[in-house]
Amino acid sequence: MTTTHGEQDLIVLCFHGRRIPRALGSLPALTVGEGDDFTPALQARRVVVIGTDADLAAVLTKLMKTDRLAVEVAYVPRWRTAATRAYGLPTGRRAARAARSRPATRAPLIRDDSGRALVGVGLWVGQTGPEKGTPPAQLHGEAVVDDEVLFDGEVTAVRIEPIGTQPGLRASVLSPRMRPRRWVVGRAAQLGTTGAFVVRDGDLNTRTVRRSTFYRHTEGWLAVR
Repeated sequence: MTTTHGEQDLIVLCFHGRRIPRALGSLPALTVGEGDDFTPALQARRVVVIGTDADLAAVLTKLMKTDRLAVEVAYVPRWRTAATRAYGLPTGRRAARAARSRPATRAPLIRDDSGRALVGVGLWVGQTGPEKGTPPAQLHGEAVVDDEVLFDGEVTAVRIEPIGTQPGLRASVLSPRMRPRRWVVGRAAQLGTTGAFVVRDGDLNTRTVRRSTFYRHTEGWLAVR
């Protein structure tokens, strides 16, 4: 992990060697590699994240676990992502300009029972997992969103997304082609199953679970939009 400046009011976290946009080139920057600890950078008033949805989720997870959700977070992806759609965030040059000048507003922070933030897409999939080129196994069990039953029995998979406004998330059973059917909105989505894998922002957890919950954290995050 390398840094170009010391602690500042605003700092850029550049994940995995991505290019820093010209509009942000004069700002203090920290290059973050796999496994690097970027905790010291979270002392800044505003953090600019250049990376993927998973990188943004890692920053929000760290802020949540260290009680620093008063830190403003700007996300600067090159193209639209699931997180930018969920939270109405700008992309590309607009995101870079917004990172310097736009105010931050509080947005729901979605997490799961493992303590990790979700910013784009979460999945509950069958026990064999979504191997490349083959459909996932069927998911057996029951899921509810708040007090409404999402499914009871056997389904292809379930997709969970933040919605950027209260109550915080939505979930849907997926068709065999992995397309959402009926969205149910609520504060929490809970699964009881004979065995499933959890996918968070593209990251597959290889440990099977029998219970899993995604829910709105008690405090939101400060999103620059």
